[in-house]
Amino acid sequence: FPSQTVTGNFAKVIHGLNANQLTDQVIQRSKQMILDTLGVGLLGTSTEVCHKVAQYSKIYSSDLSSTIWGHLDFRLPPLYAAFVNGVAVHSMDFDDTWHPATHPSGAVLPAVIALSEAFPQKKKISGLDLLLAFNVGIEVQGRLLHFSREARNIPRRY
Repeated sequence: FPSQTVTGNFAKVIHGLNANQLTDQVIQRSKQMILDTLGVGLLGTSTEVCHKVAQYSKIYSSDLSSTIWGHLDFRLPPLYAAFVNGVAVHSMDFDDTWHPATHPSGAVLPAVIALSEAFPQKKKISGLDLLLAFNVGIEVQGRLLHFSREARNIPRRY
């Protein structure tokens, strides 16, 4: 259809993804990316910038909460937990990257984990669902990067 937009096509592809499409290779690579990101994130919880962001975010407590990595007694609403944990992941700049420059796992994993923790106990998601959500996030980021003129110019600017 000529009336179909790039955005509509993009949304249809993303919405149509399911766990059956995750190959063994994708699952293994995703697990490695997740493990690396958690390791870098835990290391990043000791940085000054992470401490400042965590302190600032304490004003946003609520009943719906997600874990702040490395702090068993500190929970925040999913949005702020994802932000603090994302800062921890990227604070030392050891997180994974693509070319042109973007950091896929550091943006996606904290959000996916924070949201998964916010589900009610009776609606908890499976590990495979978490892997699917992670891969959908990576796919969205990769496609946005591909469509971005700004991203294509990054190598020339730096």
